[in-house]
Amino acid sequence: MKKISLINVSQLILLLLTLCAGSLAEGRVYIDVTSPGGRKLPIAIQDFTGIAEGPGVSEIIKSDLQFTNLFSFVDKNAFLETSDTPFNADNWRPLGVDAVVKGVFEGSSDSSLSVTVSVYDVVEMRNILKKNYSTKKNLLRPLAHKIADDLYEAITGQKGVFSTRIAFIGYDSAEGRSIYLMDFDGQRIKKIVKKNSLIMRPHWSPDSKRLAYSFLRKGRWAINILNFDTASETEVFSSKGTNLVGDFTPDGKDLLLSSSSKGSPDIYLLQLNSRVLTPLTYADTIEVSPASSPDGGHIVYVSNKSGTPQLYIMNSDGSDSRRLTFEGNYNTAPEWSPAGDLIAFCMMTGGRFQIATIKPDGTSLTVLTNVGNNEEPSFSADGRYIVFTSDRDGVKGVYVMSVTADEQHRISPKNIRAFGPSWSHN
Repeated sequence: MKKISLINVSQLILLLLTLCAGSLAEGRVYIDVTSPGGRKLPIAIQDFTGIAEGPGVSEIIKSDLQFTNLFSFVDKNAFLETSDTPFNADNWRPLGVDAVVKGVFEGSSDSSLSVTVSVYDVVEMRNILKKNYSTKKNLLRPLAHKIADDLYEAITGQKGVFSTRIAFIGYDSAEGRSIYLMDFDGQRIKKIVKKNSLIMRPHWSPDSKRLAYSFLRKGRWAINILNFDTASETEVFSSKGTNLVGDFTPDGKDLLLSSSSKGSPDIYLLQLNSRVLTPLTYADTIEVSPASSPDGGHIVYVSNKSGTPQLYIMNSDGSDSRRLTFEGNYNTAPEWSPAGDLIAFCMMTGGRFQIATIKPDGTSLTVLTNVGNNEEPSFSADGRYIVFTSDRDGVKGVYVMSVTADEQHRISPKNIRAFGPSWSHN
């Protein structure tokens, strides 16, 4: 095991948030996230008080909620209250507000601070969320994301994705390829792995504490696992031929990969504790890009056994393989949605690569993109969004969209050639 230097890794991957006290009112779900065409919830997010950065925290929370396209926001100039004054429903009814968010920072020290956040239901005149958060002063952005997650869950009954992270490959001419991490919104970008070699797309473990990736070193392909808890990386597999990471199994104990060490690429299961490698396919054709279903029962992968790269599904032990895609002459990079009801993949259509989804039974094929080349999809933890690579602006970058193809926009900086994104599971 090799210790590595992760730049501010503790600040990067830990929120250091202590939920000292909190309550979440049971009952009413204010927004049905399964009905995207429904009414947006009018909400007022007041500037947090107590520290100079308080209003900035409020703006981050507002930006997080705007990302979902489920909320509408009231102009702050119309507010009759501040965060440190008592809630009065009569001050909000004329504004058509359904929910009010207040936050007061208190008890700060040289390095840490705490904030009490309250969310009120204007119609029912009750508190639906009250929590106290403690964090480091230099972690206000992760704090805001955590508050937004709790607020989103209180209103929708579903977990938010605002504290999740996206790993991707970045390239510059001076340093070559490196692995970067960023927040879901493209902020707080950090380089975490630098190799003077070819690095392929990373893949998260189910608990989001590890990243597996393939890299070419001195003409030999190896697979490493980066462990955030121990700030170390370990080589788990290397052989002649090309060895590419596919996916962790749902329990995080094994790794799916493809290897051409015995000829044409086949799918293998690597037991991480014992390092035992078990072949799942034995074809003379190319079998690559395995991805496990959330329940661990099936594997989707890519094979050219029909003459062109197509998606196939087999049982987790390699049995009962069946072809999934029949449209397009080049389909690759499959990934299951967290619920297991969709598979996103890259499909060649009209001479360009596009992001598409299909159900595991082969029905409901839907192409989601149509500008430029779009590749390497990865679902958010709630299955409502997809991050992907696109060159629509002339240079490859990381983009995000809803699973219904709405709100497509770039989140990686334009000064980095970015590709191979992978969205953490929590």
